[in-house]
Amino acid sequence: MRFLVRTPNWLGDLVMALPVFTALRAQERDAMLVAAAPAAFAPLLSAVGSIDEVVPLDRAVSGGMARLRAEAATLREGRFDRVLLLPNSFGSAWAARQAGIPERWGYTGPARRLMLTRAVPRPPLRPHRHLTVDYQTLVEGVGVTPVAPVPRLAPTGGMTRRARTLLQGVGVDLCRPMVGVAPGAAYGHAKRWSPTSYADVVARLVADRHLQVVLVGSGHDRDAGYAIESSLPRDGLVRDGVFNLIGRTDLTELVGVLAGCHAFISSDSGAMHLAAALGVRVTALFGPTDERLTAPVGSHAVLSRSVRCRPCFFRDCPIDHRCMRRITTSQVFEAVSDGLDQQVGGSS
Repeated sequence: MRFLVRTPNWLGDLVMALPVFTALRAQERDAMLVAAAPAAFAPLLSAVGSIDEVVPLDRAVSGGMARLRAEAATLREGRFDRVLLLPNSFGSAWAARQAGIPERWGYTGPARRLMLTRAVPRPPLRPHRHLTVDYQTLVEGVGVTPVAPVPRLAPTGGMTRRARTLLQGVGVDLCRPMVGVAPGAAYGHAKRWSPTSYADVVARLVADRHLQVVLVGSGHDRDAGYAIESSLPRDGLVRDGVFNLIGRTDLTELVGVLAGCHAFISSDSGAMHLAAALGVRVTALFGPTDERLTAPVGSHAVLSRSVRCRPCFFRDCPIDHRCMRRITTSQVFEAVSDGLDQQVGGSS
């Protein structure tokens, strides 16, 4: 049987969905387990041991219906027997039906039920239900025994080698500890902490903790990286300990870089979930989004401030960005330091 899983379209959501594949593999041992995902994520999913095949979906096709027709055509070529739809959109169900997949499973929804052969009722709305629990409930609803909703990833040897080559090429000492920082967020600017605040924490990590700091992110985050660099003290020791890789890694190289970090600082982003799944302790900064829904899973430091207007889920703040501004540099530095000290204590 060819069993397809249509993944979420956002990197963080996709990472949080990884336990779904673990649960399906444990129960459907003889099935060919296939993931259909945006093409950018295909190399990452190819490294997941429970997945046999990855179908890349071209998200660059312009126009909503044109994109859905292209997705349906791609899925039709796979001749799948069954699909589990993790996105709750009407479009994902429509594409699966148009692809002629006989069994189509997913959460029910307005008009979506007509597209599904097995519609799982959404659980009663709880305002603070974590997204991993939603995936776990869906799996259980289609008769599969869920596993612990803790995403796990491991870099392949190739990912590690490419990351090491990249890091050495910019001057990182691989024998010294390294902290990763992701100042961007694909969802919108409202999620971002200020570059000057990041620069203050980065400078203290280098000067006081004698750490190396690597800035990571997509090409869209370059301005944030440059702003951090320009806000650093002119002290040569500090500047020599900061390495800007923003826009210089693909997803597989990013996995290798994150796996080599001793700690990671980020707002609510896909990189945050990647680092957590790789076993790196994350200091996560939450402002407009709700940590109760999408916090990194595991033992991490999640920082937020109690202000009346959060969570608003706005992409851009219409007022003064108080939810992020009130997270102080001291709080972040201390959270990272506490995590590093725990690692040292736990290994002694």
